[in-house]
Amino acid sequence: MKERNPTGESPEKKAAGIAAADLVQDGMVVGLGTGSTTAYTIAELGRRVDEGLDILAVVTSYQSEMLAIQTGITLTSLAEHPNLDIAIDGADQIDKGLNVIKGGGAAHTREKVVSRSAERFVVVADESKYSEQLNHYVPLEVLPYAKEYVSQQVCRIGGKPELRLAARKDGPVITDNGNFVIDASLGTIENPVVTAAILSQVAGVVEHGIFTNVDEVYIGKKDGSVEIMA
Repeated sequence: MKERNPTGESPEKKAAGIAAADLVQDGMVVGLGTGSTTAYTIAELGRRVDEGLDILAVVTSYQSEMLAIQTGITLTSLAEHPNLDIAIDGADQIDKGLNVIKGGGAAHTREKVVSRSAERFVVVADESKYSEQLNHYVPLEVLPYAKEYVSQQVCRIGGKPELRLAARKDGPVITDNGNFVIDASLGTIENPVVTAAILSQVAGVVEHGIFTNVDEVYIGKKDGSVEIMA
């Protein structure tokens, strides 16, 4: 039997994830992000595929790949389909300007490539992820060779860098691309576009977790309703 239910039932995340899945139409090529809320989107799309929905999906991590396979979604790649109709992904934090911080799952480099390849980028989250201004730490995917240099540059801009360590192995988290993750605490981010540009200029940073290209945000509420920010 195909797996359909993400672990850890959350009405808020489920509502947002399913609502965003309803945006997907027959014949679309869809980017599928990573995380607990996006898992509900993948499960719902798998259910609709069983009912005849014809889509292709580009995934952003091994996690989303396994979920898509389990639910029967046909996978493709950006090499085959470089232009996506829609990308759906989760977030660690969302501000009032629809700027987003991602990377809690260490997949933000691939997530950013997929989001930029899509005509429409939709973020799904529960209401705890909303904040007037971004103040969550910013994940940086970093070349192992550049770990110390990047940490120094984060300090120079007033931040506090912390190498992300693995939970069930000795040593640092290794991304799907074979790199390290440095979580940079930068306080309140007054101008996400400017901060994003500064981080992009640091040699050794493969990608940072600030996303400024979000078209819509679907926020699930405790009562099962969904607020759409656009």
